[in-house]
Amino acid sequence: MKLRSFFYALAAGASVLLLIALGGFFGLTAQSPLNLLQEGALKTPTAAIFVPKQTPAMVSLLVNPDRLTAFRQLLTPPANRRRSRAELTQLENSLFVNLGLDYRRDIQPWVGDEITLAITSLDFDRNRQNATQPGYLLAFTTKNAQKARECLQLFYSRQAIAGTADLVFEKYKGVNLVYRRSFPELETSKYQPKFNQKSESVTSAVVGDRFVLIANHPKVLRDAINNVQAHDLNLANDPEYQQMLQSLTEPRIGVSFVNLPALAAWISNQPLPAQESFQASQTLAIALSLDRQGLLAQTAVLGSELTEENLAPILSKPVDALGYIPAQSALAIAGTDLNQLWNRFSTAVASDDTLESVINRAIANWQSRWGIELPEDIFSWVQGDYALSLLPRPDQANPDLIFVAQNTDTKEPNSSIKHLDEIAEQRGLSVGKLPLGERNITAWTKLVTSAIRLDKNDNLMNLEAKVQGLRATVGNYEIFTTSIEAMEEALKGQQDNSLLKSEAFQHAIAPLPINNDGYLYLDWSKSKPFIERQLPIVRVFELVGKPLFDHLRSLTISSYGIDKGVQRSKLFMELVD
Repeated sequence: MKLRSFFYALAAGASVLLLIALGGFFGLTAQSPLNLLQEGALKTPTAAIFVPKQTPAMVSLLVNPDRLTAFRQLLTPPANRRRSRAELTQLENSLFVNLGLDYRRDIQPWVGDEITLAITSLDFDRNRQNATQPGYLLAFTTKNAQKARECLQLFYSRQAIAGTADLVFEKYKGVNLVYRRSFPELETSKYQPKFNQKSESVTSAVVGDRFVLIANHPKVLRDAINNVQAHDLNLANDPEYQQMLQSLTEPRIGVSFVNLPALAAWISNQPLPAQESFQASQTLAIALSLDRQGLLAQTAVLGSELTEENLAPILSKPVDALGYIPAQSALAIAGTDLNQLWNRFSTAVASDDTLESVINRAIANWQSRWGIELPEDIFSWVQGDYALSLLPRPDQANPDLIFVAQNTDTKEPNSSIKHLDEIAEQRGLSVGKLPLGERNITAWTKLVTSAIRLDKNDNLMNLEAKVQGLRATVGNYEIFTTSIEAMEEALKGQQDNSLLKSEAFQHAIAPLPINNDGYLYLDWSKSKPFIERQLPIVRVFELVGKPLFDHLRSLTISSYGIDKGVQRSKLFMELVD
């Protein structure tokens, strides 16, 4: 296995280890697992002293994986525990066998209560001649430093015996570094330039009998040691980082900090201007905790233009617009005052050229499809409740769209809705009434002709009206759909088929704050095909976190106001056996 492949596999293994641990898919332990639900300690990542302030991303698991094992086993029905164990065994075999390591034999005996993975730099050597080379740092706390050393020695000895590398022992500022230097003549080919060989050196060290560090290059590990010794270099002593950490006020088993522009640059392999700090104005902080039904994530964004004021949550219950959203929806978004939300959001993204470009392209696609200006023609008049739904269609690849909005326009006739009809007519659509059950709804249709062949000498022209959209007025709500079937489901939703009355939806929002600003609800099994088509990168996350996604039933997000410059939200991932 080449050195680059080795470290990528090791980093992927650590990432999966975090995901699985967060899902609770590890073996038994003697400690009480339910304590994880009740612990009040606000643990912080101690390995942050090795991580630079400008890190694009850092993820930390703050509890020993064995404790999460017991939690999962306790809540798993006895009949399913064997399957859970088999999933873990399969994962371990696929990840560690290629590295010559066995998790239970080589890692479990010494790993402590923290595992941290960080991207330390987008280009650690800053040499443009050899392309960008991100720096990766993996840090474990250890409960047995001697066993950790033995594990590392075993790994390097196997590499030396294989004859593909020369071991190097280096003492740097009192810390013993060990890494392997590849033999270029054995691996270099016309398809693999020599400068890459010099950059691929998996490096490890045991620091103070407390930490085990693994990096993808000696320079990355030397920089990590420098960060500890220079107070103003490391993330742990950055004021913005500390501010974000203090905003996460609930017990947690894991913490993640992501600098969004830096992470986007890393994924797209683009350069990023030099930064002096963690840049909280563009950073998402996430704290993970356990729930009996899944995982809870508390999120915070600090210092952005959105959060320069204090705002209390607007809602104390789900909006009534959800009563028109069918229970079988794959995705639902609901809240109030879409106009205000858009104004705040557009102001915030204006400071980020990349994000603004993405949003503008998405808006342009919708506007070109419907021939309307979304902010002016839709958002401006939706100042009450609203709900948006994607409704799966078994006979079509794309789902139907349902949009419900409370109409607060008191003008007669309703000028906002009348304007939408005028736009439809300008696009060449016919606007007319259509009976549907006991109601008359408005249909926007396009007339198309097709030929029906009667015989070889005679054709009959067929005129067909294709529905482009429909709208109905129910009380003070306007309902828009993309098909007659979707309109039928929306109109009967108030009876007994609405998402609002759905037991699945009630379970999904139960762990979230009652007072909030709305919900985003995702039924994973129903939305998965559509999401994978629209966002192919999701398949990568599914592969890395397969045990988690295999048990994912739903995902729900809710924001709940701004307090002292902190934009707060919660995310609940409901898991099933």
